[in-house]
Amino acid sequence: MRRFVYCKVVLATSLMWVLVDVFLLLYFSECNKCDDKKERSLLPALRAVISRNQEGPGEMGKAVLIPKDDHEKMKELFKINQFNLMASDLIALNRSLPDVRLEGCKTKVYPDELPNTSVVIVFHNEAWSTLLRTVYSVINRSPHYLLSEVILVDDASERDFLKLTLENYVKNLEVPVKIIRMEERSGLIRARLRGAAASKGQVITFLDAHCECTLGWLEPLLARIKEDRKTVVCPIIDVISDDTFEYMAGSDMTYGGFNWKLNFRWYPVPQREMDRRKGDRTLPVRTPTMAGGLFSIDRNYFEEIGTYDAGMDIWGGENLEMSFRIWQCGGSLEIVTCSHVGHVFRKATPYTFPGGTGHVINKNNRRLAEVWMDEFKDFFYIISPGVVKVDYGDVSVRKSLRENLKCKPFSWYLENIYPDSQIPRRYYSLGEIRNVETNQCLDNMGRKENEKVGIFNCHGMGGNQQGKMTS
Repeated sequence: MRRFVYCKVVLATSLMWVLVDVFLLLYFSECNKCDDKKERSLLPALRAVISRNQEGPGEMGKAVLIPKDDHEKMKELFKINQFNLMASDLIALNRSLPDVRLEGCKTKVYPDELPNTSVVIVFHNEAWSTLLRTVYSVINRSPHYLLSEVILVDDASERDFLKLTLENYVKNLEVPVKIIRMEERSGLIRARLRGAAASKGQVITFLDAHCECTLGWLEPLLARIKEDRKTVVCPIIDVISDDTFEYMAGSDMTYGGFNWKLNFRWYPVPQREMDRRKGDRTLPVRTPTMAGGLFSIDRNYFEEIGTYDAGMDIWGGENLEMSFRIWQCGGSLEIVTCSHVGHVFRKATPYTFPGGTGHVINKNNRRLAEVWMDEFKDFFYIISPGVVKVDYGDVSVRKSLRENLKCKPFSWYLENIYPDSQIPRRYYSLGEIRNVETNQCLDNMGRKENEKVGIFNCHGMGGNQQGKMTS
């Protein structure tokens, strides 16, 4: 009997030390160069231990599949936010995620004294589960000494649970969470400006309201800004399925560009950029443009560089405007490949645009073209003739900003930052290629670059039928 009790004691003691070893290993792997002075919480490490044992819906980023009997209800709920709300609501607000970083990123060591950040999240009628999952992922996967505050900017939401219920809920979270209410629907750009003005952190980090931050997402962004305060940094944007909420790692081999119509697009990282980094994929990628939803910027530099163009409406075009401005005015724009943040990519927006989507985007693009694109704006207007018909307001303040900052011409940007651009720097003529007998024109049919063109009735509106003669 004594021998049996003795064995039980030995086994229990051994198990306890195994758990202590696991806890310490996780703590020191997450808490880079920790010491008592930093007031770094042990909670992230404890969550990491707990998350290994979670097997609920969506844990470790796995897909959530709804039973066939619930598909009709699922489709109805999908319409509310244009993602699978039923699946999202089944997933824990603090669900576990896989570590999708490159192996070389997991062993990187960052400086002790990093700037802290305010995280600004704008929402409008966002689902409770996606909004709170965004907030929890920020809190749970960020060293608290680096997290000054989370600022939620409510762009005139109408749903009751986003009012007093949300205010009472965030009071109990581990870091300060401030809610700012816009008096009327103002759009992403002006709501972000409001959040930035209220921020206190040395760095402002902008996130969308349906994101999930992964392990080690924040330190690489802040470390790069510490190295150069005029560098604006973006994480790799991973994909969260709008249908199943499966977490899928994004590629570190793509960067941001744009097409003739000033639509943001992802393109393969060119060989010249791989050569500049000497093949080290853990180093940041210099990107001509950013998607705009997720990025970090030194707060003082954000002011110096001209924040956002407050004359733009809702959203659309502001990401290219800021990208051009950063590069042309002496800054740099990078994708930090050791930082991963997931984003729910929707196929359609659930929100309406005052005046219509096309009008808003045309106005915003006209403003950025008038201020930043010099003579190349004429090429854009030929490709998109509808843009010249919109009232784009007064841009004199933005032109004065460009002059005061002594910014470079757009030709410099195309030659030095984005030589791969589809916008031709030199061409003899632009126009349609028409068969005068049939009145049909070559038409790219909306296909991608290097795909076969088609033939369609000539419409004289440029766009897909616009060609250029370069030699």
